[in-house]
This record gives sequence, structure tokens and C-alpha cells, in this order.
Amino acid sequence: MRKAIVTGAAGQDGSYLCELLLDKGYEVHGIVRRTSSGGETRLTHLEHDPNASGRFFLHHGDQLDTGRLVQLLSKVEPDEFYNLAAQSHVRVSFEIPESTVDVTGVAPLRALESIRLLGLETRFYQASSSEMFGSTNPPQNELSPLHPRSPYACAKVLAHHLTVNYRESYGLHAVSGILFNHESPRRGENFVTRKITKAVSAIVRGEQQHLFLGNLDAKRDWGFAGDYVEAMWRMLQADSPDDFVVATGEAFSVQQFCDLAFGHVGLKWQDYVRYDARFERPAEVDHLLGDASKAKAILDWTPTVSFEELVTRMVDADLQSSDKSVVDLTTEHNDAHSHS
Repeated sequence: MRKAIVTGAAGQDGSYLCELLLDKGYEVHGIVRRTSSGGETRLTHLEHDPNASGRFFLHHGDQLDTGRLVQLLSKVEPDEFYNLAAQSHVRVSFEIPESTVDVTGVAPLRALESIRLLGLETRFYQASSSEMFGSTNPPQNELSPLHPRSPYACAKVLAHHLTVNYRESYGLHAVSGILFNHESPRRGENFVTRKITKAVSAIVRGEQQHLFLGNLDAKRDWGFAGDYVEAMWRMLQADSPDDFVVATGEAFSVQQFCDLAFGHVGLKWQDYVRYDARFERPAEVDHLLGDASKAKAILDWTPTVSFEELVTRMVDADLQSSDKSVVDLTTEHNDAHSHS
């Protein structure tokens, strides 16, 4: 039985990846950071899944604690290590730049160096980001120049280059997945996509009157997180380690996201969305559009969920999380078709 360690297991991507690996027969060890609010709700169903019994383990740990990381690596001796943990909110990274760089940029170095010093044959995956491209003209691929526009993006560039360096210097099977924006009903509520779909649900219930957003013109290449963790796994199955862009090849603006989300319940976004300058970034990234032809050719990976389906799935999930009476009231609308 192959074994995998997943950092950031309690996050959106981590929960989908843990599910995928368990479905493929792995023994999965998820590392989660202890917080006063818990934060492991995305994994609750796996902890009680009889099919995962004896194969799914959660460990408390911190990306800044090298001793704990070495302890877990020595104990588990994983075949694969997926580094997903990060301070991943772009706008927040301007407020806590030092912490962001420590957790998002330097922590992957601790993992790479620990694997090297322990002499493990572990294959390493680094979660790189399309934000690294910043103001580089679209479409962006693996050879596009990097021009990061936030502390988060700068930290991701550092981790990305460290992964390449350890591959080239020490022969580690280390890869980077340059993932463009990927969303789902599990997306954190402080990210713009989930902020929009939660607001739609609250407005339908009469609990909210307006939604305050920043730049509505920014364009992103949005895909489904469940599709993207499949690409992560495929990268580590390849014979040779390499870096891959993972994207849909289509870009839509925040305004278009709003149009679809509100339109799905028969509302016009213009009646509810208000501009708030507080949500603007000090340095904006205007247009991210990924070219995933390399992933398609080498990994045989393509996205399965369209932008329209992604948005409606997220809206429906937030509507269904409310009480049954509210869901019934919105049924007649269902056929109408992180910038926070």
C-alpha cells in the first residue's frame, strides 16, 4: 500500500486530495495546524468513513516546526509528499507579508531538505500558483516570465524555484503544479468566489442586502478543485519530474462570476453588488489565463467542469446549506441561467 503525506489537509485542496488518494488505495496522513476554532470540518466525513478505516490519519503539525516534520517523515516514510499548506489569501498577504513568506515560501524548503537529509525516496509535490505570473501577458505557460505582484506570489516564486533547485541539485523527484484559480463549494468564505455565492444565498433568504467587492474587471481562469487534485496526483506518477500549468484555458471576470451566480437565482447582480475600495489590492493582477497543453499532452489531463457548472454548483451548495423552506422558495429560480 502506497503512503502519502498531505500538508494543509484541512483546506479545500487538501480535502479533495485526501479523498482521491484514499479512493486509489493509499494510506493517507494529513497534517493539520491546530487552531482554537478547529478547522477540520472538511475532513470529518473521512474520519468516519469505514472504507478509510485504518488508512486515514490526521496529525497536528506546523509548517514552521522542522522537528515535527522530520518526526512524521521518519515514522511514515511516505512514497509521496504533497505540500499544499500555505497562507493562501493574496490580499491578506499584504497585511502579514513576513508570516506569509515564512509559511508559503520558506516552509517548503524545510520539507525538501528533510526528505533529502533522511535519504527518503519520497516524491515531492509543491503547490505553485498562477499568481506568480502577475502582470505577465496572457496566456501563461511553464515558460512565461514570472512577475509576482503580492507577498503571497513572491513567496510562491521562492518555493517554486527551490523545488526546481532540489530536483536539479540533488536528483529529488520534485515537481511543481502551477495551478490557476480553482474553486468549489469547499472554498473558504473569505475568497471572492465563495464570498459571492454565500452572499447570493443570504440575499435570497433576506439576511443580506448588498455585497461589497473590489475590482470587478479582474479576469481569472477558474476551474474545479476536484479536477485539479487529479492533476497533482498525475504529476507524481510521471516517470520524470517536471513542472506543469493546470488551467482551463478560459478566463472570466469577477463581474461575469457575479452575473452567473445572481442570474442562477433569477436576480441581477447590479441590484446588489456595491464597490468598496478597501478590497482593492495595492498591486493588481489583471488577467490570468493558463495554457495547460503540456499537462494534456504528458499527463493526459483535461478539466471536466465548465465555468458555468462550477458557479452553479457553488450557488446550489450554499442554498442547500440553508433550511429546507428557503431551498423550496428558490426552486423556481434554479433553471435561470481572493476581489474580496
